[in-house]
Amino acid sequence: MSNQQAAEIAARLDRLPPSRTVWIMVILISLGGVFEFYDLFFTGYVAPGMVQSGLFKPESLGPFAALAPLAVAGFGTFVFATFAGLWVGALTLGYVADRFGRRVIFTWSLVWYMVCTIIMAFQTTGFALNIWRFVAGIGIGVELVTIDTYISELIPSRERGRAYSVNQFITFSVVPVVAFLAYALNGTKPLGLDYWRVVILIGSVGAVAVWFLRRNIPESPRWLARHNRFDEAERIVAEIERRVSLEKGIALPPPQAVEPEKEGRGAFREIFAPGYRRRTIILSIFNMAQVIGFYGFAAWVPTLLIHRGIHVTASLGYAFVIAIANPFGPLIGTLFADKLERKTQICGGLITMAVVIAVFSQVSTPWILTVLGVLFTLAANIMSYAYHGYQAELFPTRIRARAIGFVYSWSRISAAFAGLAIGILLHGYGVPGVAAFIGVSMLVAICMILLGPATKGLSLETINQH
Repeated sequence: MSNQQAAEIAARLDRLPPSRTVWIMVILISLGGVFEFYDLFFTGYVAPGMVQSGLFKPESLGPFAALAPLAVAGFGTFVFATFAGLWVGALTLGYVADRFGRRVIFTWSLVWYMVCTIIMAFQTTGFALNIWRFVAGIGIGVELVTIDTYISELIPSRERGRAYSVNQFITFSVVPVVAFLAYALNGTKPLGLDYWRVVILIGSVGAVAVWFLRRNIPESPRWLARHNRFDEAERIVAEIERRVSLEKGIALPPPQAVEPEKEGRGAFREIFAPGYRRRTIILSIFNMAQVIGFYGFAAWVPTLLIHRGIHVTASLGYAFVIAIANPFGPLIGTLFADKLERKTQICGGLITMAVVIAVFSQVSTPWILTVLGVLFTLAANIMSYAYHGYQAELFPTRIRARAIGFVYSWSRISAAFAGLAIGILLHGYGVPGVAAFIGVSMLVAICMILLGPATKGLSLETINQH
């Protein structure tokens, strides 16, 4: 392989000016993540309906009933199955996007999710529900890893931060939708089905439309060049350049010289090679810690509100108001995504989350709880888009997807056990116990990010000279 040719392809992409052509690609990729986020976030909003259906009674859970001493809420087994599937998908299949390409895996992992989720919606026992939730989670885990990889390789370096903030603005926009559906359908039986089954099915049906919309996204030229497919990479970059030049009405500036990435086989062990071992370790620990706050709050917010004395129906209403804030965190981030160092944005979000959850645990007035929930959600989602971009920047093209999959997988398995831990803490110590758990986890995540390198404004190839 000619590393120099690959570097020239990268330099041509990085010199592209802001354009509609580039941002359409970001939007189409982001649409692929919409229903993954729909799937991830419906967990908290369908929890009351699932519990009322009796699916988490010992006789319905089968072998999962053995977790009863831990999953005191029963529903914790569903959260566990969700993130266990995400963990398996990210850890064991993250490499497939490095081997077969970003585009093909990006497309077919969505099909996997759609099929499995439709089957899951019709299960009548907690055991079968959890099994299909686990299998669907594998497909979602692969999809999210591929999206992060894809965006980092297609977008010019000076717009990469904003690309991730726009990506998550679009994907998080679906969270208020699922919250509203759960609130509006609660207590009804559309088409004779429990409301929570309909909420699940709506996401799967909508994903079909997205599958057709995003078929025209090109393969990553960086990935093609890495696999000696220079003619294909050249055609894609030349077409993007032609469209950008026509759109802007200017001749594109010459690309700046970029030092090529060092040669490597793209083997899994390279994520532990000198230069990347430290990054792999700190991002793995960071991911284990940050997800406890991010999904610990998002997946349990209606239940946490109930434990603060709010009626189950009202809790879904307040949770909907909190959910509206989800897309606004990344939207606010577009103002500074490429002006502030990624590490600063991540740590700022984590500090805010720790402070807000501490106050949340001490109050019981509905409107104050709602305001605090909104603040926590805004901070969590600023942190989220920043770290998704950051971890994609810290590894070279040859191992980017498998490295992201590995470090990201620790957030999945951590969330699986955090779901059980929150059930225990909520039962034994109430919301203050959950808040302490989240607060300590945020401090651990901050310490890890402070140990990482700076990346603002640097090309992927410059960041990865190892």
